[in-house]
Amino acid sequence: MNDKNESAQSSGAAPDSAAEKPAGKAKKKFAPEDATIEGKKQAPLGIILIGCGIVVAALAIASLCIGRYSVDLQTTFAILASPFTNADPTWTSNDYNVIMNIRLPRVCAAFLVGASLALSGASYQGVFQNPLVSPDLLGVSYGACVGAALSILLYMNTWQTQLFAFVGGLVTVFITVSIPKFMHRHSNVMMVLSGVIVGGFMSSILGLMKYVADPDTQLASIVYWQLGSIAKVDFDVLRYTAPVMIVAAIVLVAMRWRLNLISLGEEEARSLGVDLRRERNVIIIASTLLTASAVSVAGTIGWVGLIIPHVTRRIVGSDNKRLIPTVILVAAAFMILVDLFARNISGYEIPLGILTGLVGAPIFGYILVKQRDVD
Repeated sequence: MNDKNESAQSSGAAPDSAAEKPAGKAKKKFAPEDATIEGKKQAPLGIILIGCGIVVAALAIASLCIGRYSVDLQTTFAILASPFTNADPTWTSNDYNVIMNIRLPRVCAAFLVGASLALSGASYQGVFQNPLVSPDLLGVSYGACVGAALSILLYMNTWQTQLFAFVGGLVTVFITVSIPKFMHRHSNVMMVLSGVIVGGFMSSILGLMKYVADPDTQLASIVYWQLGSIAKVDFDVLRYTAPVMIVAAIVLVAMRWRLNLISLGEEEARSLGVDLRRERNVIIIASTLLTASAVSVAGTIGWVGLIIPHVTRRIVGSDNKRLIPTVILVAAAFMILVDLFARNISGYEIPLGILTGLVGAPIFGYILVKQRDVD
């Protein structure tokens, strides 16, 4: 499956017949420097980022104001500015607690989790040259689920559960990466197959843990954590995970130029002087840290790392220099919006993984239908 703005490669045509085609109609392979999408000139990246930033800010403010306990816009701005001003409070203690201690951490978590999943997904898709790759390709989500389930079985608190989830995800990826090294085969296909093997094994372990869990307390906690939620997130949790996410994201944004070269394929990348193994490992490590951090904070949230990169490509194209920065803001806006709906569309809070699946599957189907005319 090629990206929308890529031209389908001709197959089976003889070189002579290709040369006889008019230059204006010749099909060419997508190059990162292409400046058009479907024949239309792209908007400057700065304008796109500013527009996406405005949308994210508007959704964040709406998420702070809207809820079962509503707070007006003026009071919300006054509370947000209160740490930097000496103005007398014009709000109640409930208003302050709802904005600063409940909703603001959720908005920050939604931004970080959405951006981390989509950024790691886009990076994985570039490294493995496969648009169907998702952040849990190497089994990190399954490993994080096993770590979280283990902590729940041991009656640990929320912070310890997140720590176990983070470590479980990293250990799983380490095992996945070690299998190709042990077999002395370092191809992308072998890496993907190792992820499938380890992910299936971890899924079985998780099933065993759910089987032995207390059905009245522990089982419900494990299942709810698997469905994804940021209801229990506070700034104490983000204090430890946010720095990891930010540093890993900076690494991937800085390497977006090299990701274009890696996406060309092994032979082309090596001919351009790229140390393919080293740079691919750096991108995989940074993407894994992003995914493990996101899963440890919010549980398993599917489709974000698969769908958002595809949606963003329809906005800015396949050039990773434009895609990587934009996908951060698009995913952040999506997750903030999903969390806003999760809190307000019913009397009970709906897990985020359910909503992202309900939204993501139809969007992916629509993209496949639209892509049919290109392939």
